[in-house]
Amino acid sequence: MRAYYFTEMPYPYYPPEVAQQLHSQRVILPNRYCDPKLASELYNRHLDEYEYADELGLDIMLNEHHQTVTCIDSVMPLTAATLARRTRRAKLLLLGNPLAHRDNPVRVAEEMAFLDCVTQGRLLCGFVRGVPTECHPANTNPTLTWERFEEAHDLIMHAWTADAPFNWEGKFWHYRYVNPWPRPYQQPHPPIWITGSTPGSVGWIADHQYTFACFLQPYEEQEALHRVYRERCRERGLPEPGPDKFAFLALVYVGETDAQAQEEGRALMWYLQAVWHPGFVNPPGYLPHEASARLYMGESRRGSGKSWEELNDVGIAIWGNPDTVIKKITYLYERCQVGHLMMMMQAGFMPTEHTRKSLKLFAEEVYPAIRELGEPRAARQQASA
Repeated sequence: MRAYYFTEMPYPYYPPEVAQQLHSQRVILPNRYCDPKLASELYNRHLDEYEYADELGLDIMLNEHHQTVTCIDSVMPLTAATLARRTRRAKLLLLGNPLAHRDNPVRVAEEMAFLDCVTQGRLLCGFVRGVPTECHPANTNPTLTWERFEEAHDLIMHAWTADAPFNWEGKFWHYRYVNPWPRPYQQPHPPIWITGSTPGSVGWIADHQYTFACFLQPYEEQEALHRVYRERCRERGLPEPGPDKFAFLALVYVGETDAQAQEEGRALMWYLQAVWHPGFVNPPGYLPHEASARLYMGESRRGSGKSWEELNDVGIAIWGNPDTVIKKITYLYERCQVGHLMMMMQAGFMPTEHTRKSLKLFAEEVYPAIRELGEPRAARQQASA
């Protein structure tokens, strides 16, 4: 099992009453509440913590969102480029490029190939459709986001694997010449990860044999989606997927004691206490009718309304002392066959000393005990030789 440190780089220093009045932390919360000096301090803190994760032997996950205080990492390739030369060992997982909202897929192919070359193959390239709250900032039609995602994906993959200029005439993009320089360092292309939360999207991921990444879902939801992946592989005659095809993002905090982790790790709850405006979180046409109905009925699949303790029970959060966390992760692996654990270990007002302490305890006391979970026996023997 590989472990990836992650933070959305939040900006928590805004008047919460304003967000309550607007019913939104995204899109329409005025940027006059952003102090550039505080943003500068936060960016450098977050980058320092990513470098610290690399020093500890962990991998790194990045993402991007726009016009929101929950994530001021709005240009993920720049963050990755910043870290590419400041880290030495970590895989850089970019999860991911919001293809439906990027105007130029060829530019995405160029950016990712550049990063792959600079890191000498440490790039893991994630593609995402983009959450509903990205439609308004990007000025995209929510009913077309999946079609745009698929065409952008196909164009990028062709750009990476073609060995000569070609033209592209699609529904959304038209190019006389596509001939990106450089080519990816990893041939034919970097490993691809895709996020998903519905059976339809998971089936598409399985068809392409990509790694499926599931975010903040309870055990039973993960199991159901993983079954879809496995059944699709059987239906199509594809190889039986191993743990390397399944990744999960959880809120993770390691303390010296269970009580300490319970108290200090609670700061991660800030991420789940976002103020959601229904017009932005469910633009017409983005969600299937059934999902829209569940949303308007107040149902949530990402832990909203649950306590820190309840989140730990259902697997959305993993916290405790090192021994407790080892048991929780082992249970996650045995139940859901997850081979990649993405760990949100910083959110909101959590102080850097707590983030670093949790990182260090995980790297030194937890990771050695769970690292071999899901590894083929030959790989384990080679690593120990």
